[in-house]
Amino acid sequence: MRVYQYGAAPGIDSLHQAERPTPAPAAGQVLLRVRAVSLNYKDLFMARGIPPRTQPLIPISDGAGEVVETGPGVTRVKAGDRVAAIVAQSWVAGRLTESALRSVLGTSIDGMLAEYVALSEEGVVPVPANLSDEEAATLPCAAVTAWNALTGHAAVKADDTVLVQGSGGVSIFALQFATLLGARVIATSSSDQKLERMRALGAAAGINYKTTPAWEEEVLRLTGGRGVDHVVEVGGAGTLEKSFRASRLRATISLVGVLTGLEGTVNPLPVLTKGLRLQGSTVGPREVFEDMNRAITQHGLRPVIDRVFPFEEAREALRYLESGAHFGKVVIRV
Repeated sequence: MRVYQYGAAPGIDSLHQAERPTPAPAAGQVLLRVRAVSLNYKDLFMARGIPPRTQPLIPISDGAGEVVETGPGVTRVKAGDRVAAIVAQSWVAGRLTESALRSVLGTSIDGMLAEYVALSEEGVVPVPANLSDEEAATLPCAAVTAWNALTGHAAVKADDTVLVQGSGGVSIFALQFATLLGARVIATSSSDQKLERMRALGAAAGINYKTTPAWEEEVLRLTGGRGVDHVVEVGGAGTLEKSFRASRLRATISLVGVLTGLEGTVNPLPVLTKGLRLQGSTVGPREVFEDMNRAITQHGLRPVIDRVFPFEEAREALRYLESGAHFGKVVIRV
């Protein structure tokens, strides 16, 4: 079968096609014919060699496809079922553990950018029937992260105000889910055109952070000086202090990304004086994925896909993600 894998050298150019034997499912495993995978910003870290690679690795955590064979003892799914892989293969329920971190597809173990993968039956989830394979492939990381941030860490409810930053996968899912939950959404972006698209998806207001660098002041104006109840924070060190300023007393800030880089100085005093909750949000267990899928099915929600690349253009897909030109998710059809 065809796979993509990284060599030891850092960089997108290190990603190359290779041939590996098609795996046979062992006891408790399923063989999945991968139909599509989707990209996340963390895949760019892997491309850059963060963490360093010591052996060839198949990248990408997010993928969906069809079960073509089951190993002995499998009862959760059957041949012909359409499923998606969960990001941390051993994280079924409860709190994040060290063992779950060691089971992350495309980071700790081989990922989904292959024609076939053998996974534990505990590590797959049936996908909503209303979604295509490409749409289903967008769910495992970005969608689950957004859903967990809004319903697990913050318990967003109707009439809350949620701030989402940018128009990447997590932010667009957060916009869709917050709207579904009845919240008011304020969105930021560097593009007026993208802000218009976010309004069409339900955002009540949009702020261009290029033309309005003090966007946190505009957030306060839009909320009558009160601030937002919840921030889905994708910037990290470069935007955290603005998010502190834009938040109401005792608001929750879910830190889900570090798009502004890994270094910086942040004054933590507002966390103390405003009683803010700063919560790192790392995807979620299978039970959260299943809960989210029920909501997607009930409300007929459709993921937003910017562009679908063919399998042969995997490197081009990563470069497109790196450019930041996308709106929503970038997908590779296998």
